[in-house]
Amino acid sequence: MPFAPAQRLTTRGAKQMLAAAIAKAEEFGIPVTVAIVDAGGHLLVLERMDGGRFHTVHSSTTKAVCAASNKRPTTTQGAQAQNLDTLHALGLALAAGPERWTAMEGGFPVVVGGECLGGIGVSGGDWDQDESIARAAVAAVGAGFKIG
Repeated sequence: MPFAPAQRLTTRGAKQMLAAAIAKAEEFGIPVTVAIVDAGGHLLVLERMDGGRFHTVHSSTTKAVCAASNKRPTTTQGAQAQNLDTLHALGLALAAGPERWTAMEGGFPVVVGGECLGGIGVSGGDWDQDESIARAAVAAVGAGFKIG
């Protein structure tokens, strides 16, 4: 069969995730930037909270794209979940493109029915806060962040 049915993350769903992420960031009392992309890494929504640092726009977007591409949370591990030292992590970012891959935590895929429909990236807190905010956003739409 040359075609298969597919789901997609809607703008409405992305905005619902964004609202949950902002609410969680406000609980922490920190200004973050939240980027949400579709399965192809194309930006759906982006918000930098008042007081958020401007560099977080790029880092949150990169986290979202990387999570959607790798179909797993962003970490210091490579595409096959192998441990990377700093040199290899930087090399992978340069090879993939610094706007496409990062070893910084805070990016999660949006997984529904075993299919990755997009990604979210959060930047502005420490890595635990960024992860917690991203997890809350994914949960807000009833999605997961693991394939299988």
